[in-house]
Amino acid sequence: MNTESYEKILRDRQRELYRRLHKIEADFEEPRNPDDDDRAAERSNDEVLDELGQVGQDELRAIDAALERIAKGTFGTCVKCGSEISEDRLKAVPYTPFCQECAAAL
Repeated sequence: MNTESYEKILRDRQRELYRRLHKIEADFEEPRNPDDDDRAAERSNDEVLDELGQVGQDELRAIDAALERIAKGTFGTCVKCGSEISEDRLKAVPYTPFCQECAAAL
């Protein structure tokens, strides 16, 4: 399997996520509006930003693990059963550690 193309995809996505997470952090650090109505809207926005940040961090961890598997030479092999992960699945979710069958069983 040619892992170079997957490594590029993963590193590009990693950079994109880091940019997004830094923007989320910057948004949290902005001064807050003293108006009660605006503060309620800001709290709601903060909850959305917090969730986006958590999802981004989870994806970054998965990408880091996939890059480790590339370095170890195990990328494309299911970490649960040892079967080969299909090319279609890797194209859809390049950081997946599981084949379709094992992912469905989770």
